[in-house]
Amino acid sequence: MFELNRRARGTRSAQILQKNHIGLPDFPGPARTPSSPGRAGTSNAPKQGKARGYTNKPRLPLKEVIAKYKSGDIHPVSTLYELASALQRPLELKETSTPDNTPGLCFAFCVLLDGVTYKTGMGITKKEARKRAGELALRDLLPLLEAELSAAPEAPPPPPVPEQLAYGAAPTRRAQTARTLPGYSPQSERMSQAVNERLSGLLQDQPGLLPCGSAVAAFLLQSPAGYEVVALGTGNINTNMCATATGRVLHDSHALVVARRSLMRFLYRHLLMFFNEKASLQQLSVFQRSAGSPLLAMRSELSLHLYLSLLPKGAAQINPNLRLNPMSIAAREVINQLNLHLVAEGKVFSLSSVMLDPSRMSSLSSSDKLTQWQVLGFQGALLSHLLQPLYADSILLGEEGCSSTRGLALAVSQRVEGVTAGLPLHFCMVRPHYALAPPLRGPAPAARGPAGPGSAQRNISLNWSQGDGTLEVVDGLEGVAVADSPFKSGPGLASRLCKAAMLRRFNLVVREAQRRELQGAMSYREAKMTAKQYQEAKNIMKVHLNKNGYGVWPSKPPHSDNFNL
Repeated sequence: MFELNRRARGTRSAQILQKNHIGLPDFPGPARTPSSPGRAGTSNAPKQGKARGYTNKPRLPLKEVIAKYKSGDIHPVSTLYELASALQRPLELKETSTPDNTPGLCFAFCVLLDGVTYKTGMGITKKEARKRAGELALRDLLPLLEAELSAAPEAPPPPPVPEQLAYGAAPTRRAQTARTLPGYSPQSERMSQAVNERLSGLLQDQPGLLPCGSAVAAFLLQSPAGYEVVALGTGNINTNMCATATGRVLHDSHALVVARRSLMRFLYRHLLMFFNEKASLQQLSVFQRSAGSPLLAMRSELSLHLYLSLLPKGAAQINPNLRLNPMSIAAREVINQLNLHLVAEGKVFSLSSVMLDPSRMSSLSSSDKLTQWQVLGFQGALLSHLLQPLYADSILLGEEGCSSTRGLALAVSQRVEGVTAGLPLHFCMVRPHYALAPPLRGPAPAARGPAGPGSAQRNISLNWSQGDGTLEVVDGLEGVAVADSPFKSGPGLASRLCKAAMLRRFNLVVREAQRRELQGAMSYREAKMTAKQYQEAKNIMKVHLNKNGYGVWPSKPPHSDNFNL
């Protein structure tokens, strides 16, 4: 139960509140249980009267449940339990706190369905507050369920990508076998195909960059029209340069980090559309006003998804067969492997097992950063001045030969389980759907090895976001664009993903948004630190990780963000 007098969870990002793919089961994976697994030796069984899971068999068909609710024959809370039973999803109705200074409303409840928190319902009695919470959740859920039910049975997946469009060589025998294995959902197939087509198109005129596609991350937006890649990155290395106070060196060029920074460029582009005077451009933006908040939210019909071609470095690479038996040696091994990790000179170090030289350039592992973004949002500190947190609804893993997403789920969700209760308004720990997806049809294995023809490209990172005319090619070791990159920002070759470029876009957007309190000659660090709620949420996450034994979140060199434009 949340602490009384704390602010309520409030209105979440529209895409998180409205959909978590709870309709017809989209993604294959381990069977869900009424409560998520806790730390070793800890029971998370719901208390009687506070939460209920689902039964093995639905008592009523989905369409009949929805029809009875609309006709007023079923109470909203009863309807939710019927839906949870039919969908086999855990459901909990939790008492929370009312917003500050809310007159006359003494009780507040929120619905948690499959780990997603919905809008808070309030009333002068607990019964009234529960009913209101149920109504608010159903208002968001029913349109999605009805749309999915009307679309069933699902249309057959699109035809495969023609060989001449697939980047790299033809798939190996192993990859062909993986594509025929049962378990890939139609949604996973479509997203993998969308990423493959986008990367194929970008590399069509750049055959020399084919080996750079061995480690790929991409963000996709799902709309009623389908899936669309909006940001993409490749790479598997971080710079060997020391931290500078210029903000013009890209220190981390791992695929996930590059794709996330490309996503931020996409968000800035659509913020400029939203604040443009032309109504035609405003309508093209992915953002909308949110009720009861000055912050913008993504349009309710859109949702964000992440595709990874490889497990991110760090805790996500844990052995998926290890179990959390508190009396076993394996349990201690699990905790050690789930610790925070640093990446330096291409090697991964657990914070609990090594002391790194402060002069060596290092970065947090991609697993740790992904954990952070699923709590704080992918928008980052600067954009938190303008946007509600933006989370991924699903994370797909397309690593060839990988048979489990358990390590990824342990690293991203398990380590921050329970942190939501202390977070400020709008922030929460979002537990995405994890699923295996078809591997991308990438370069032949010989091109990936250290002695292969692609070895000269091992340090190269590519980035692109929707709206870019072409790729940018970055030398991951140097942290700047290469001289012959199709896109170059200027003679200094600073990447369009560097911190200085982000601060420049931030200043442009706040000017268009007429946010006078954010305008002026703020340094990059000042712009980040003035995002009070974001920084509060980050500190709470750090304390949570340290308290649960995963290590102390490392601090950046103090001078690295102290730059102005």
